[in-house]
Parts: sequence; C-alpha cells; structure tokens
Amino acid sequence: MPWKPIVVGVDGSAEAANAAAFAVDAARRAATTFHLVHAVPTAERGRYPYTRHDEQIRMRIVATLGNRVPEALAALTVHGGQPAAVLNAAVTARGAELVVLGGKHHSTLGRWLGGSTGLSVARSMLVPLLVTVREPAIRRVLVAVDQSLAARPTLATAQRYATLFGAELRALSVIEPPPALLDLPQPDAAEQYRLLEEMVARDIWPLIRAPGVDTLLRHGAALETVEREASEWRADLLVVGSHGKGSVKRMVVGSVTERLINHLPTSLLVVPAAAAAVEPEAREAQRGEPSNIDR
Repeated sequence: MPWKPIVVGVDGSAEAANAAAFAVDAARRAATTFHLVHAVPTAERGRYPYTRHDEQIRMRIVATLGNRVPEALAALTVHGGQPAAVLNAAVTARGAELVVLGGKHHSTLGRWLGGSTGLSVARSMLVPLLVTVREPAIRRVLVAVDQSLAARPTLATAQRYATLFGAELRALSVIEPPPALLDLPQPDAAEQYRLLEEMVARDIWPLIRAPGVDTLLRHGAALETVEREASEWRADLLVVGSHGKGSVKRMVVGSVTERLINHLPTSLLVVPAAAAAVEPEAREAQRGEPSNIDR
C-alpha cells in the first residue's frame, strides 16, 4: 500500500522552514507528494477570497522557505479560516495521511499555531500530527503506549515511520499507581502492579511486529518518565496516542499529551485512534521475532 500525501502547516518562521524541510525529505523517502498550507483568519482576509494581504503573506513565507526548501514553494497555498479547519480541509482534499507543523525545543508550537490553537489542531486531527523540533534526522524513535485500544494504532504508526527512516525503535509503557492503590495494603498494591505488568506483556508487546525492538516497562509518573526516557536515549522522534482509556490513560490522552505538545522534548508524532487504518499495512510490512521486556 503506497504512502498518501503529506500536508505541512507553515508561516514565515524558522520552525515552519524546518517542518517543510522534514516533509520534503519524508515525501521523497515515501515516494509521495507534499503540500504547504497557510491559514489566514477570515477577519484578516476581508470580503474577497484572495486579497493583497494573502499575497504579502505568501511573499513572507517564500522569503523564509526559499533558502531552505525552494523546491517546496510551488506547493504553497494560502486559505482563509482557522488553522485546524484549514488543515483538516487540506487533509480531506489531498487524501493526506500526515500533517506536519514546526515547533521549538522545550517550547510550544511555532507562532502560526502557538498556545491553545496548537492544541486545538492536535485534538481535531483525524490523521497523525508530527511536530518537528529543529530539522530532525530520525535515527531513534521512542513510542509510548498505554494498555488501551489506542496502543494498536500508535505502535503500528511508530513501526511504519521507523521503517521509513531506517530508525531504531524502542517501545515504552508506564504504569502509574491508580488512585485506588494508594489506600491498599502494600501486598495488595504489589498484586495490582503485577496484574498490570502481565497485561502489558500479554496484550501490548505482541502488537510489535518489527524485529529487534527494545521494550521498556516503567513505574512512575507518565509525563516525567516519558520525558526522561526520551532525553536519556536521545530519541529523535517521540510517538504517542491522542486517545486512550486504561489504567495509564493519562500518558496518551489529556494533560500529558498536551504538556508534551507545549514543552516539546523532541519531535513529536501524535497518533489519533482513527489512525488504526494504517495497522494492516504495518503488520504486513513488518515481520520479526517477539521483543524482550526490559524492566
């Protein structure tokens, strides 16, 4: 199954140029197309669908991107509307399977998508969203999963992108103490942890089809653990899910994913549950021996 097009949200920032450069490289590797999109709020655009304001914006973006990815400029279009709506419309129109945005290391998304707007984009995407930090060279991919149904598309997508870039892949699952465990006697709490560990070994790790994947099972706070593992291993890309329900759901939904977006430890790929459609291809393309759990 061939790769589908890539949509890149851009403005006139250096972060957007990094995102465009990444998309050009990814599209070349995947033998697909890329499309650069900029959103102009309707109020700024005025009454007419194309204005001098649009042309000025386009010229600023061209000036920034021209020195980095001149081959991408022909793929640039300017549209009126809010960023999330514009990007989703571009995904639908192009039949795209990935949206790429530019971000800053240990900071939020770039100017075009800063603050709550960036989070609204992440929440509304029906395809994976990749936020680049600098111009990433993807050599190490860390995927963080919980025990929910979100683990399946997240692992499948991580394996697919690791294969595309020829990158090393490592899988991480963090078990946070459920609130109910806090009042349990120590032996009962230990038994609950044991059951959760068995669940990960039984239901999550067998979803990994690629050979040679290290698996890590950790106890602790999800956000801090994910950030620490990504930093210590020097991961170039961190893959997480955007929807999850399970004992450690906070790692893949709500505050943790949002905090990762707002304080990027490295380039971040957010996989919605709807991305499960990529799994059959990943399963077919990736074969290998079961991985070993490193505790």
